[in-house]
Amino acid sequence: MNAEKTFFGHPRGLATLFFTEMWERFSYYGMRALLLLFMVATIEEGGMGLDEKTSGAVYGLYTMFVYLLALPGGWLADKFFGLRKSVFYGGCLITLGHFCLAFPSMQTFFIGLLFIVMGTGLLKPNISSLVGELYPISDQARRDAGFSIFYMGINIGATIAPVITSYLGENINWHYGFAAAGVGMLFGVIQYKVTEKNLGEAGLGPARLSDPVLQNNRERNYKTGLIIFGLLLTLFITLLLTRTITIDPIAVARVSFYAMGGSVVLYFAYVLLFEKLDKEEKNKIKVIAIFFLASAMFYAGYEQQGSSLNLFASRYTDRFIGSFEFPAGWFQTVPAGAVIIFVPVFAWLWVWLAKRNLNPSTPVKLALGLMFMGLGFVVMMGGAMVIVAGSKAMPTWLVATYIFNTFGEICLYPIGLSAVSVLAPKKLLGQMMGVWFMSLALGNLSAGMFGGEFDDAAITANPQLLVDLFWVMVKWLFGAALIVLLISRPLKKLMGNIH
Repeated sequence: MNAEKTFFGHPRGLATLFFTEMWERFSYYGMRALLLLFMVATIEEGGMGLDEKTSGAVYGLYTMFVYLLALPGGWLADKFFGLRKSVFYGGCLITLGHFCLAFPSMQTFFIGLLFIVMGTGLLKPNISSLVGELYPISDQARRDAGFSIFYMGINIGATIAPVITSYLGENINWHYGFAAAGVGMLFGVIQYKVTEKNLGEAGLGPARLSDPVLQNNRERNYKTGLIIFGLLLTLFITLLLTRTITIDPIAVARVSFYAMGGSVVLYFAYVLLFEKLDKEEKNKIKVIAIFFLASAMFYAGYEQQGSSLNLFASRYTDRFIGSFEFPAGWFQTVPAGAVIIFVPVFAWLWVWLAKRNLNPSTPVKLALGLMFMGLGFVVMMGGAMVIVAGSKAMPTWLVATYIFNTFGEICLYPIGLSAVSVLAPKKLLGQMMGVWFMSLALGNLSAGMFGGEFDDAAITANPQLLVDLFWVMVKWLFGAALIVLLISRPLKKLMGNIH
């Protein structure tokens, strides 16, 4: 390839998408490191003064919708906006959302979260699709390598962000931290527009119907729908700003949990009963349902990095280095940094084991992911026992937990995603991938609700509650891992020749 089109031997458009995603993840993880801490901080400390249950519900709903809105975001890109415009519009909405958080107002806070989830829904799924469009179908090897480079951008942004935003937010002013996240996304949007020409023809427009009349009708219907949505959104924001309506996050979170869980059960029942699948396809759908439960359970633990574990870092961890107390959010750099370090190690390990016919099957890898997550909470029980003894926990407890979390995600997330992509019947592939991401949404919501149980007053009165709360996660995670291990052989049979 000539020098004009090279970024580490890849199309220069990859650099455009690499830095856009790096700054988007900078904004997301930078804000997430502050979110729950800001909500539970007292008014005197510059926070919102919310109780833990309400704050946990808001956190869970926010992270849930980040994943759920990826489904309509991808759909709008395919049918109306096109990939390229969707990424740009998404980045603008995210930037606007973060700057709304920079204002010290409860109304602008919730409006900011709303803009961020909508923007992330437009940007997140479609920027990954743009990466794939940079390569011809026949160039699978370079496409895989390109996605690996892109994945590094995600983790670089996630590693750097909490260092900056947490220092500004926790040590100076919470809203400075939120503003810094917005500035990061603004850099990403500007960089994207300035270098957009490097994307060539990739993602210029949506898929179009061959019949121009039908295409015009489709575009008119989408425009009408978006206008109606915009008017309803404006009305909702107006009612929120004027305090005409109020929202109970705890009630919304509970309803969302049962509604999402129930809808997934009904969906799998519908697919098995009415989609006219053969026996082999039905068996694979059953496997995907089991993997869904494993993934939801895993992320109910993993996403506590921003909820309960962040509270543990802030309230119960000795964060002094000499006379300097570093921000609690700095712990959030550990998971992304661990990914950068350990993903190549695990990739080598799977290949090494495969050459010796020892590579674990997909169900066993999922069980390992749950076990590593369970081990992380065993470590947290040890840290909690230090609190019971009357001391603050050393930072090593959280660092070790986050490393175990990372091991678990490396075992579960890419393996589960790959398995769903090959197990799903072709006509249901998009739907099944959407269902997989719903497991992440359900896990995120559960993590927020669980974080709401970390009532500071109750724990101060009875520190043993900390041990008991972490023990709940240990039981659930190891129980789920044991069940997956026990049924791993039947699952392999249901998977057919896919292991």
